[in-house]
Parts: sequence; C-alpha cells; structure tokens
Amino acid sequence: MHLLNKLVVKTIPVIPRQIVRKFARRYIAGDRLEDAVNTTKRLNGQDIMTTIDFLGEDVFSKDDALNAKKECIKILDAIDNHNLNANQSLKLTSLGLKIDYDFCLKNMEDIVSHADRLQKIFIRIDMEDSSCTDDTIKIYRDLRRKFQNVGIVIQSYLKRSEKDVLDLSKEGTNFRLCKGIYVEPEEIAYKDRQMIRDNFLKLLRIIFQNNCYVGIATHDEYLIDGAYSLISEFRKDRGNYEFQMLLGVRENLRDKILKDGHRVRVYVPYGTHWYEYSVRRFQENPQIAGYVMKSILGINS
Repeated sequence: MHLLNKLVVKTIPVIPRQIVRKFARRYIAGDRLEDAVNTTKRLNGQDIMTTIDFLGEDVFSKDDALNAKKECIKILDAIDNHNLNANQSLKLTSLGLKIDYDFCLKNMEDIVSHADRLQKIFIRIDMEDSSCTDDTIKIYRDLRRKFQNVGIVIQSYLKRSEKDVLDLSKEGTNFRLCKGIYVEPEEIAYKDRQMIRDNFLKLLRIIFQNNCYVGIATHDEYLIDGAYSLISEFRKDRGNYEFQMLLGVRENLRDKILKDGHRVRVYVPYGTHWYEYSVRRFQENPQIAGYVMKSILGINS
C-alpha cells in the first residue's frame, strides 16, 4: 500500500480538478457553512464532537483577511444557533499573520471575544509551517491574557516542540498534539517515522504530567495504543483529553476509540479552497492518499 500511496500522490498534479474533487468529497464537508453544520449535526448524533474550519491560509490582502474573520464569526453564530457540540479551528495566516502581527492579533481578539460571549465557544489556533511558529505562540499568549477559551497545536516532528510543551504546560495550555504535515528541513524537524512517534508520546507524557487538557490528534494505531497506555498510567478522566481525527479518515478506527469509552472530535473543513487543502493533505501525508484510494476501491481500513 506504501507504493500505492506514492503513486496517487505523484499523479495528483496531472489529475483533472473534478476528479480530485471526487477523491476529496468524503474529507470535505462542502463549500458552504451549511454543509459543515449538517455534517456536525450528523456526527453529534453519533456522540462525536467536531471542530469546524473555514479553509484558507496565506492571505496577503487585508480585505481577504477581514472576510475570513467575518466567516469565522458566522461559524461561531452557527454553533450557538444550532446548539452544536463543536468548537472552531483557524489558521492565523488566513487572518493576516503574514501581513501584520497587530492586524492579525486584532482579528483574533474580535473572534475570540465573540466566542467568549457565546457560551465560551472554544477556539483552536492551528499550527502552520515553522516560519509561523514563534508568532503563533506569541499570539496565543497575548490572547490568553484576556481569554481562557483558546488553545494551540503542537507538532511532534519539530525538534523545538519539547521545549514549547514544557513552557506552555506551565501556563495551563489546552493542546492539540499532532505529528505535523508541513515539509521542514532536517535541521529543525525529525524525518524518521519512529522518532516522530517517540517524540509524540514523550510530549503527551509531559502534557499529562502537567495536568493540561489535550486533543490527541492521530490516525496511527501505534500512537493510539501508546496514548491508551498513558491514559491508564496517569489515570486520566475522559473529561481531561479527547482523540481527534480528520473527517472521513479511518472511520472504523474512530468508532472503535469511541466504543472503548473515549471522547472523539472530528475535524470538519469546508469552503471553496477545498482543492488546495486536499492536494496539500495528499502530497504531504501520502498515507491519507492511500486511505482515499482504499475507500474508493471499497477496501476496509
């Protein structure tokens, strides 16, 4: 299947857009917020929480960033109006991080304060490529001085992440822990699969030791088994952590985690930038491409 994953990824640039959409349909709620709301209602009906994300990043126009902010606020209103068991994920580069730090911070303050007024809906700041890491942590800390309903993502393939987790744990940070998908140089990122896995579990141990909340974001059974062991070792109550997975990916495994008594949250992306999101997911994580192909071929995973 490893060879199939690579073959799918290599052919994506020459595959017609409408064909890629067929590949991606299962993994994107749709173009509209209404699609994300309907998907969340369906998942909530299965006792699965969601995090809703309006697709888009690397915005270099203030007008585009302000439009993204308006859409983020619409998401919060939809969560409140439909009484959804959901929070929101967002990328700072879609809100102007690469234009101006203070401009991006102001946009985030508007979003998080609106979420705070609406039943304190939680906002998760996604981590992007390494050029954004310092500013992302800084904006998170600036927001935490005023608000509690905000958290951050840590990527286990970055060599700096252990120090970041140790520092942020002292502040009672709410984490999402994932492997990371951006292509980074070897000087700053682990490239060996097992080293990334080992660091993931090392970081999870630190988070548990410091009694911080964590979203364990993975489809890797090795990491899920390791997380189960740490949950047992630290006698963690199910309200102190959750597992997180992508929409449409390894649903049988997702359902098993739920059946085992753990809480599960599914990432629900939507928007017209589905193509860019899908291609990046497939190219930077060939395993996802393999999951797609297996689902198309009707092979259970």
